[in-house]
Amino acid sequence: MPRLSPLDDPDRAAFAWARYRRLMKFMGVVTVIAVVVSLTLIYRDNGMVSIHLYIATALGIGVMMMLMAALMGLVFLSSGSGHDEAIDDPLEELGESWRERED
Repeated sequence: MPRLSPLDDPDRAAFAWARYRRLMKFMGVVTVIAVVVSLTLIYRDNGMVSIHLYIATALGIGVMMMLMAALMGLVFLSSGSGHDEAIDDPLEELGESWRERED
């Protein structure tokens, strides 16, 4: 029988997801600042080249940073909530002997 995840408890899940949303809001602000700074630097060095350059730069930096924040946030959520320890490990039955054979 699979172990229950700590995220099955509504109170712990609500706390974990609130922390995740707070992280994403913070990273959204950091992303906007990074996009504005990068576009300012490009404009300062090159002037008004093409609007497509600025759109592509803003979208590239923004999407990349938010994707990174979302994935790392999910890693932190999974680890911090104890969800990682709730897996069924088929190698657990073998004990420590399988680790010794790998080395």
